[in-house]
Amino acid sequence: MIATAFTSLSPPVFDLQGHRGCRGLMPENTIPAFLKALDLGVTTLEMDVVISKDRQVVVSHEPYFSAAYSISPDGQPVDKKDQKSLVFYQMNYADIKRYDVGSNGNAAYPEQQKLKVYKPLLSEVIEQAEAYRTAKNLPDFSYNIEIKSEPSEYNKSQPEPADFCDLVQQVIKKQLPTERVVIQSFDFATLRYWKQQAGAGKYPNVRLSALVENLRSVEKNIDELGFKPDIYSPYYRLLSQRKIDRLHEKGIKVIPWTVNQQDDMKRLKEWGVDGLITDYPNRTGSL
Repeated sequence: MIATAFTSLSPPVFDLQGHRGCRGLMPENTIPAFLKALDLGVTTLEMDVVISKDRQVVVSHEPYFSAAYSISPDGQPVDKKDQKSLVFYQMNYADIKRYDVGSNGNAAYPEQQKLKVYKPLLSEVIEQAEAYRTAKNLPDFSYNIEIKSEPSEYNKSQPEPADFCDLVQQVIKKQLPTERVVIQSFDFATLRYWKQQAGAGKYPNVRLSALVENLRSVEKNIDELGFKPDIYSPYYRLLSQRKIDRLHEKGIKVIPWTVNQQDDMKRLKEWGVDGLITDYPNRTGSL
């Protein structure tokens, strides 16, 4: 009995992460997408967060309303020429919530179900997902929360890293145990700040994941980061068996993004990745 109890608390051997919930099947970064991903057996919900004018942590990939799928409160689709003027950092959340981000679907994802949905708060996603876990008696899953930060956008479409991280950690601290959270970012300044604050006992000591889309070596990226991350998360085409082995030798897990074709999923798993991030969790059944 003791062994069984211990095993149930161990992290999953292979971490299947639903990208933006399950973007291939449901409107991205919405509560229905996260609940559907849980139905499909993901072990981690992957999501992005941005900040509104009234300092709310909003679940969204872009810090504005994308013309690819957004409908304004007057019922008209958002025009591409206008999308970047609809910046959340200049809008209160009550106004953000009025936009429909699901009824039009997304032409890039023809299997995506069309339904009227809004961009939720991070706190609401956690609340709904945890209620669903309890109601369905699901095993514990993790939250991989990407802080969507770009140095060129500091104080324009987002706060600077310290302020951004403060707002995110306040939500996590109230609602989730540390061991069920990953914070990831392409902006290494954000990860360094989180690491520093966690080391000082001011932030939850969560797993930190370095997102990578550049062609630099593993060593150069880790040098730039300034510490050894728990997870190295590159674009999947940047990976090789050798890179995975080198990262494992350093004690770093490897979880690539965004892997949507079954052949790629199988090859990466054979190479020894620790998990993968996919828009289509339904395609991983044979892994």
